[in-house]
Amino acid sequence: MKELNLTNVTKYVEENIGEFHEKRLAIANKINLKQVIRSKNPYLFKAKNVTSASQIVEGILNAYLSSSEEGLFGNWLEKLAIFINDSVYQGRKAGIEGIDLDFDKEGNRYLISIKSGPNWGNDSQIKKMIDQFDIARRRLHTSGGSSSIICVNGCCYGKSREQSEYKSKGNYYKTCGKRFWELISGEPDLYLKLIQPLGHKATEKNNEFKIAYENLKNRMTKEFLIVFCKDDGSIDWDKLLIFNSCYIQK
Repeated sequence: MKELNLTNVTKYVEENIGEFHEKRLAIANKINLKQVIRSKNPYLFKAKNVTSASQIVEGILNAYLSSSEEGLFGNWLEKLAIFINDSVYQGRKAGIEGIDLDFDKEGNRYLISIKSGPNWGNDSQIKKMIDQFDIARRRLHTSGGSSSIICVNGCCYGKSREQSEYKSKGNYYKTCGKRFWELISGEPDLYLKLIQPLGHKATEKNNEFKIAYENLKNRMTKEFLIVFCKDDGSIDWDKLLIFNSCYIQK
């Protein structure tokens, strides 16, 4: 084990956080109104008394981008976690499906499935993770590994039960936020020390994104008015529902 060099962590974050902003901007620029409309619930808009094209477009954009950003940033944090762990425990990206981080610590071998937050999946997704842990254990035992294998669902933020408690549905630990970052780094306060470098050039990048977002919103609102509104400017709910729900478009 090596002591974590926080200067190197800060440098890594500042040099790589731009990747998240670039991908976020690329997704915003590629959003297609009709594709997104097909996946939304038009009945909900009506039930909420949405009456303008701009309201619908903004609701669609906010929901879509929020979901996309969560996934993008989760992937970025996974890379950060691997970098930090490699600096301390020589951890690596595992060659087994579903295992994001593989490292040795205090005589144990840790297999980590990294998620953004604690409420990341439904029952079937959690079962899949448990199955992947079981497969990983069998493979490592077959290969003759002598270390005790500890499987962990590690979440980058949020809270979890005490780490000493096993999950009732599987032989693995779930640890989140402060405990997760401490587990992979040996640094008790790392979760606090990460927040500052994440803001590197945040104002500049978010201003760039805001301009792109407003332009996109304008383009999509214009398209919605042409395709899904009547001549008087009101929403043509029949046309919107037919497009959303029928195989044969009228």
